[in-house]
Amino acid sequence: MKFQLEHADANTKARTGRISTAHGEILTPIFMPVGTVGSVKGLTVDDLHREVGAQIILGNTYHLYLRPGTEILEQAGGLHCFNGWDGPILTDSGGFQVFSLTGIRKLTEEGCTFQSHIDGSRHIFTPERVMDIERSIGGDIIMALDECPPGNSDYSYAKKSLGLTHRWLDRCITRFRETEPLYGYEQSLFPIVQGCTYKDLRIESAEFVASKEADGNAIGGLAVGEPTEVMYEMIEVVNAILPTDKPRYLMGVGTPVNLLEAIERGVDMFDCVMPTRNGRNAMLFTREGIMNMRNKKWENDFSPIDPNGTASVDTFYTKAYLHHLFKAQELLALRIASVHNLAFYLWLVGEARKQIAADNFAQWKRQMVPQLGQRL
Repeated sequence: MKFQLEHADANTKARTGRISTAHGEILTPIFMPVGTVGSVKGLTVDDLHREVGAQIILGNTYHLYLRPGTEILEQAGGLHCFNGWDGPILTDSGGFQVFSLTGIRKLTEEGCTFQSHIDGSRHIFTPERVMDIERSIGGDIIMALDECPPGNSDYSYAKKSLGLTHRWLDRCITRFRETEPLYGYEQSLFPIVQGCTYKDLRIESAEFVASKEADGNAIGGLAVGEPTEVMYEMIEVVNAILPTDKPRYLMGVGTPVNLLEAIERGVDMFDCVMPTRNGRNAMLFTREGIMNMRNKKWENDFSPIDPNGTASVDTFYTKAYLHHLFKAQELLALRIASVHNLAFYLWLVGEARKQIAADNFAQWKRQMVPQLGQRL
């Protein structure tokens, strides 16, 4: 993987770049649709390419390990061959999902023992095992195993957790270096900065991660309940340390406003289930604001869903029709809303890229933020 920094905004920390992988190029800043079990819920590969304009998607190590399993994935030739997506793929480490299994997991220095949410069977994720699983899945970018502590962790626990994450990172790097890709192309390992909302721990972690000289770096453990201003502060603290010539990936964030605030602070890559999950619950994001398509106000509104949208569904279907589909609990509603929201997110980061290139990002962001968060 190669990263080329193309332009730095004259007035902010925002920047544009180009990531080159074995499965294609990614123009940053970029949003990555989440394909948890090998699919972005309800959407086809053609939807992602033609309607959404996705450049890279995610797969989840925890879920793909449990089902269909690494044996099936290896027989298929990796996730790209299994699901038909020919662009870049990023796989997370599964750590966030494992540590969310409160009551059915046990954390030790060796790794994390957990019970499957599917059938209760017992498994263990060690740094070495996770690297092997991510080799089997075959993502272009793979994440190191880390502990994502609760957002309200006290300092003592946060510091102890950070030490474990750093020791696990060293083991991930060792395993990564002593193994080979399975499908004939290189993979890149990204470490993850942790430290909760404690500035000194974030600095310590960012310095440790930067010292590994990885192809790219991630910021984890944010958007887990802390105030947004604290999240933005932690991003600033970390990005002041992470190298400028490597992509920076903010994990699991977030709202359209979150994306613009983070781009302003130097983040290049994002993922979040919000556009698809909220879409399936009738919430649509637009450049004018947020629409709840179950609201009665849309019942007889026969204007396009979003005349400014970039997907064909935005102008082909009306607000009244989408309102009807949600009220009738028709599956088509979920697809239309998911396509719209993902296309909007990809439009947003693409427009941010244009504004950065024109050194106009700050002014454009000031205009957009009040609109993006308002309820229509």
